[in-house]
Amino acid sequence: MAFEGLTSRLQSVFSKLRGKGKVSEEDVNEAMREVRLALLEADVNFKVVKEFIAKVKEKAVGSEVMESFTPGMVIIDIVNKELTELMGGTQSKLAKSNRPPTVIMMAGLQGAGKTTTSAKLAKLLLKGNHRPLLVAGDIYRPAAIKQLQVLGEQIKVPVFTLPAGNSPVEIARQALQHAKDNGNDYLLIDTAGRLHIDEELMEELRQIHEVTKPDEVLLVVDAMTGQDAVNVAESFNKQLELTGVVLTKLDGDTRGGAALSVKAVTGCPIKFAALGEKIDALEPFHPERMASRILGMGDMLSLIEKAQSNIDAEKAKEMERKMRNAEFTFDDFLEQMDQVKKLGPIDQILDMIPGMGKMKQMKDIKVDEKQMGRVEAIVHSMTIEEKQNPDLINHSRRKRIATGSGTSLADVNRLIKQFDEMRRVMKQFSDMMGPKGKGNKMMKQLNKAGKGMKFPFR
Repeated sequence: MAFEGLTSRLQSVFSKLRGKGKVSEEDVNEAMREVRLALLEADVNFKVVKEFIAKVKEKAVGSEVMESFTPGMVIIDIVNKELTELMGGTQSKLAKSNRPPTVIMMAGLQGAGKTTTSAKLAKLLLKGNHRPLLVAGDIYRPAAIKQLQVLGEQIKVPVFTLPAGNSPVEIARQALQHAKDNGNDYLLIDTAGRLHIDEELMEELRQIHEVTKPDEVLLVVDAMTGQDAVNVAESFNKQLELTGVVLTKLDGDTRGGAALSVKAVTGCPIKFAALGEKIDALEPFHPERMASRILGMGDMLSLIEKAQSNIDAEKAKEMERKMRNAEFTFDDFLEQMDQVKKLGPIDQILDMIPGMGKMKQMKDIKVDEKQMGRVEAIVHSMTIEEKQNPDLINHSRRKRIATGSGTSLADVNRLIKQFDEMRRVMKQFSDMMGPKGKGNKMMKQLNKAGKGMKFPFR
């Protein structure tokens, strides 16, 4: 996960500060030396690190910090605010033209993920009840047009193409007219990339820019390239007047320095971040939430948004009723697992929960996606009657289930034991939450605090 190494180092630094009743200027200097090293190791731009440390140090050695009852916490708050500012301060939203369509031009080097990101952005717009049109403007890379068409079909978004022989500029011109004629309110132009920045590439992009007059010019950069990503962004910005950056593969880079450097170096806000390969793994970039994740404080707002957009409210309500009445079956168990998986990779979900990142580092929590697959295989090997009434599953049935799922008898026994334990806890929980249970009042207060939103899994 992005920033894993940086988060670990920063938490180590701040745990020392938290334990001090008073903090001296030497304590601050020592902590800032550690923070500086951590940022440099995360591949953050040297000049950016230097300016960041200077700002934090200036605020951290003030009398209001030194004389505070909790100086360590105040310094952490300063670092949090400065990290947020470093990445743009507030979320930079996508432009919207007063006269549709809003034209978005996607640019970047070959291999950065422009085509996939174009489709991901179209899917995101689709969720917002927009009518996007994808434009296959990369006529050079083999199968680039076909790739976009396949992705467009997958997300049910039309893809505009022209026969071979037409230039990318002509494709963009005709696509714009097509969008106007057909009521598409967003036009996403997937342009060609090169293995390096060259004049020919830039001239073609300038011509597309002139013809379509885009509202957004988004540079797609691979976060795993570290400082090179920032250099690419700087070069493109000088020649194209970028309006924003999309960072891809942020889930695969444990350093993540590009996210902390690109805004400061180019002045261009990061508008989106891709945190996985799935078509819906694109999120609006929130600097304050990312700063919170980096410092190991979690990101509950993003987690709640994920739950609200991915979890079926009716299914959640029915699941809660079954839990309350102790009617939970293996079919419900599978349904619950499916709901959890919709939120994304388990590692990413845990990173959003305050304190969980640190527990993972301490090896208290082991996330094994393959184990989830084995559990699903075991349940799928059960008959309908066995799923509905687990008490039927005797020794011979367990052997059959193990054989059918490609697992061991021990795996099946372990799952059934855990399931029985889960149902027992649910029964106790439902008794406690009964009409006369003391927990009933507490539950109402929790629901009120959570604005009525109920998760289907506890």
